[in-house]
Amino acid sequence: MQSPTQPKKIRLLLVDDHIVLRMGVTTATNGEPDMEVVADAENGTEAIKAYRAHRPDVVVLDLRMHGINGIETIKVLRDEFREARVLVFSNYAGGDEVYQALRAGACGFVVKDMALDRLLEAIRKVHQGEQYLPPEIATRMSERVVSQLSPRELEVLRLVAKGLSNKEIGASLHVVEGTIKIHLTNILAKLGVSDRTQAILAAVKRGIIQIE
Repeated sequence: MQSPTQPKKIRLLLVDDHIVLRMGVTTATNGEPDMEVVADAENGTEAIKAYRAHRPDVVVLDLRMHGINGIETIKVLRDEFREARVLVFSNYAGGDEVYQALRAGACGFVVKDMALDRLLEAIRKVHQGEQYLPPEIATRMSERVVSQLSPRELEVLRLVAKGLSNKEIGASLHVVEGTIKIHLTNILAKLGVSDRTQAILAAVKRGIIQIE
């Protein structure tokens, strides 16, 4: 039983199909004064049942598992429990996988070959309601988006960031205003935002453009 002076522990659910890894993470996190593993699971189906039973504060989850994969597990958890906080802990961190995980509702992403301190830091950040995306992972995200944007769309995005209107951008690029509107619609869709301001903020945050 915790004394009144002890901090309330972050209750964890570990989801990974490798038992040795689950045991290792359990040992490491249970050794922290503010963490405890309340359940573990080896696949998505077990994870969903465990979440319903234990309502952990943070789910630490691998992406590649047998049966329901990590992305689908995140979607199910977030659909059923809007408050679910999921931290991806994976060997694979390609830009597309990071993007899909965050889009599904993950709150953070840590690669298994990172130092243990990074995982512990990520758990604490996610528990506090923050997003945890290390710089090297954020770079892969921006690379994915940049690879999706055409050279002309990047030009348009940079001019939008300078405060130019669609008409002014069209004049600058020697195309009609309607063409700029089409480019802008595509840019918003690829960045996953709904207006010009959000597009600029997202692009700056991901390192796609710089504000002069």
